[in-house]
Amino acid sequence: MAEITFGRSDEQAMLASTLRDLLASTVDMDRTRELSLTTDALDRPVWRALGELGLIGLHLPEAHGGAASPFTDVAVVFEETGRVVAAVPLLSTLMASSAIHLGGSDAQHAAWLPDLASGEAVGTCAFFEGRHDDARTPATTAAVEDDGYRITGTKRFVPDAVNADVFVVSASLDGGLSLFVVPAGSAGVDVRATSALDPTRPLAEVVLDVVVSDEHRLAEAPAAGVLGTVLDRGIVALAAEQVGGADHCLRTAVEYAGSRYQFGRAIGSFQAIKHRCADMLVAVEHARSTAWHAAATIDDADEAAVMVPVARSVCSDAFVRVAGDAIQVFGGIGFTWEHDAHLYFKRAKADSLILGSVGASRDRLAAAIGA
Repeated sequence: MAEITFGRSDEQAMLASTLRDLLASTVDMDRTRELSLTTDALDRPVWRALGELGLIGLHLPEAHGGAASPFTDVAVVFEETGRVVAAVPLLSTLMASSAIHLGGSDAQHAAWLPDLASGEAVGTCAFFEGRHDDARTPATTAAVEDDGYRITGTKRFVPDAVNADVFVVSASLDGGLSLFVVPAGSAGVDVRATSALDPTRPLAEVVLDVVVSDEHRLAEAPAAGVLGTVLDRGIVALAAEQVGGADHCLRTAVEYAGSRYQFGRAIGSFQAIKHRCADMLVAVEHARSTAWHAAATIDDADEAAVMVPVARSVCSDAFVRVAGDAIQVFGGIGFTWEHDAHLYFKRAKADSLILGSVGASRDRLAAAIGA
């Protein structure tokens, strides 16, 4: 394994600074609150701005609109976007485009990747069904029919499905696992919005009874390997996003503790608040180093087998804890609709439930280290 540098390069620092300035000028928290009342939240000005800067497809080859960037660059983008709870399908599109890139033919690359990389199209993966840990054993089936396949089944917990232009769907075919690219507008694709703990990342149920042609099957690489890699990339990107969200909660809580006065002194001078903020800082820094290690070793199968579930566990726990502690620092105002804290807490709790449970990740880690 190559030596890991736990810090951003000059180029990554510039990327982070540019993106932070962009988000500061485009993300409107009042608009985010309004979008959180809908079931199809998509902050189009922010999504458009990310596409114009070429940040949606950093991981993809230059030939398909990307930058062939290392995954640590992707992690920088997700950490910075995690500082705001903008309703953008960045995680969903990363996973869908990764699946097509890893498992698709040259023709499939040319057909789908440029629009996904630019943000002209939104993609998502429909992998999970009854539980959040069953992605590799789908009950959804694909059967050969004429010159194509009939896909039948129901996918649940599909993020950003209501705004998606294309789904990457997992299905059982002849006793094995296969992946298919299914355009959202196809006859026999029924997208049903469901309630979500974090409405800024809308969820839906996708009911499938659709016939697709052979050109929609991703068959250039073993589907099980592609699905596993896509989920790992999604988990590590999510971990970086969780770090950004936790860091924002920490910074705003510390700022408030220094400016809110009780009994003639800043509340941050009270020992209980000092200790809480110190614990929050430790949690954030632990999560940051873990997420970065996972991003830097995502292409090393042995390291990823350990670091992906570690990042899933550490970063999920840190974000939930720090977002909750921030509300405690803010006190009564932290519970109000007008304050941003509740949006971060909802995002933290929801993030800990998607892409497979934290408990399943811990089981995976135990198996990897032989515990």
